[in-house]
Amino acid sequence: MELLRFFAFWCGAILFGSILLEEAGASQMKIKRLCRFCDVQETSCTGKGSCKVKCDITAICPHDEDVCVSIWRKKDDNVTFDTVCHNPAQKLYGLVLEDYNNSKCEMKERKGMGSQFFICSCSEDECNEHIFFNQNMDSQVVAVILVSLVPLLVMAVVVITSFYCYRVYRQRQAHSRRKKGRAHDFSDAHAIIIDDEGSDSSSTHANNLNHNTELLPIELDVQVGKGRFAEVYKAKLKQGSSVSEEQGFETVAIKIFSYEEYASWKNEKDIFSDADLRHENVLHFLTAEERKVQRQYWLITAYQPRGNLQEYLSHHIINWHDLWLLGSSLAHGTAHLHSDHTSCGRYKVPIAHRDIKSSNILVKSDLTCCLCDFGLALRLDNTLSVDELANSGQVGTARYMAPEVLESRINLENIESFKQADVYSMALVLWEIISRCSAIGEVKEYEPPFGNLREHPCVESMKDSVLRDKGRPEIPNSWINHTGIQMVCASIEDCWDHDPEARLTAQCVAERFADMEYLDKLSDRSDSEEKIPEEMFVVDEK
Repeated sequence: MELLRFFAFWCGAILFGSILLEEAGASQMKIKRLCRFCDVQETSCTGKGSCKVKCDITAICPHDEDVCVSIWRKKDDNVTFDTVCHNPAQKLYGLVLEDYNNSKCEMKERKGMGSQFFICSCSEDECNEHIFFNQNMDSQVVAVILVSLVPLLVMAVVVITSFYCYRVYRQRQAHSRRKKGRAHDFSDAHAIIIDDEGSDSSSTHANNLNHNTELLPIELDVQVGKGRFAEVYKAKLKQGSSVSEEQGFETVAIKIFSYEEYASWKNEKDIFSDADLRHENVLHFLTAEERKVQRQYWLITAYQPRGNLQEYLSHHIINWHDLWLLGSSLAHGTAHLHSDHTSCGRYKVPIAHRDIKSSNILVKSDLTCCLCDFGLALRLDNTLSVDELANSGQVGTARYMAPEVLESRINLENIESFKQADVYSMALVLWEIISRCSAIGEVKEYEPPFGNLREHPCVESMKDSVLRDKGRPEIPNSWINHTGIQMVCASIEDCWDHDPEARLTAQCVAERFADMEYLDKLSDRSDSEEKIPEEMFVVDEK
């Protein structure tokens, strides 16, 4: 009996233990996935990087297979999140969950959902609280772009390197040819000089920085000008030691900048270095040098003994022929700067001078003009951004500033605006030229435009005259008695119009001067006409 009782006890114990284990297993099986579970709610998440879902509700998913899901939507300015539990075997919003085995909730964009729609799923507890917008795709796109660009970049480097080597080779060849012969020991110096009659000779080495270790043998003579950034000297350039001292020098002009004015020197050098700038009505450039001993930067150019236009007009009264030469050449020089192609049709970068005035124009020996002083000039490259153009600032000489420049309202969206400001300044210079022409009748002492103002008026004074009073230099009725001057005055009034868009282009002004050439020829004929002696009309009675 005792044995039977013992056996029954153990059987009961085993049965009870199995029941306990089953209940424990059942309770274990009943523990479901925990997920963040909130209805659609607004969020500040921008859809970039990582975000935390602001959902305070944690739910026990109803099914064993359920995973955590987060959805981010953006429609117009409305951005929302919603978080749910969902069985990946079933579609959600018509979509199949593909990445639910992840431990992190990584967002993927789905198209065709009527809005910007990102969804992620994961299989860890509350893994849909922190979501990550997939950056891999962006990285892949960047990688593909980079891989695509590498061949192009390599090709560009090869082309540029080849071109550079070719240029160096050609320059060395030219240099070796120029070194031959004692008469050309200083070939760089021979590039641009002024001959006995003041004409410019051609240059094969102009528009370059003088990289020779030995500086050009230059002897400064007298100072002939001084500006805000530099001083200009007449100088002698020695060409050969075998030539006598008196005969071995040619006259050039040296514009000297201090070390502190490097930026102005560099800008002018860079403008001059453009081979397409070369024109008969633009100052002929020789070379540029850094003079380390003197702590100076030099620009070496042709020398024009007649000086600048302002000085010339101050001391000379001109006739109609002189006016036509000066005005026509000024218009042609400005038109060349503004043009986007050379005379032979090759593309060039247009240039705005931005400081056209009579003291920045030189008078050549043939009484034509050439523009100089490009320290404030601007290359109007199409690649320049509005910000880069805006950084150029309000520049120029206040007396000659266009209305839109005076009030700092130049249209930076259109590079033509800078040319239009130049045309306004050019009109004032043309007015100066006419004011000293004998064809207008009584010629007064030289006065600059707005001569009633002080010698160097400030911007505010010019605003009062030009903007507030809409003032312009006076054109007296007596000026328009001459047909040619009447035509020039009409062009001037079109060029200094308050509306920049209404102004003529420099090319149009140059063409108008070309149309006036017949008047100039008539003037020459009348000036050279001689009185016929009366004896020529006596009839021999014999």
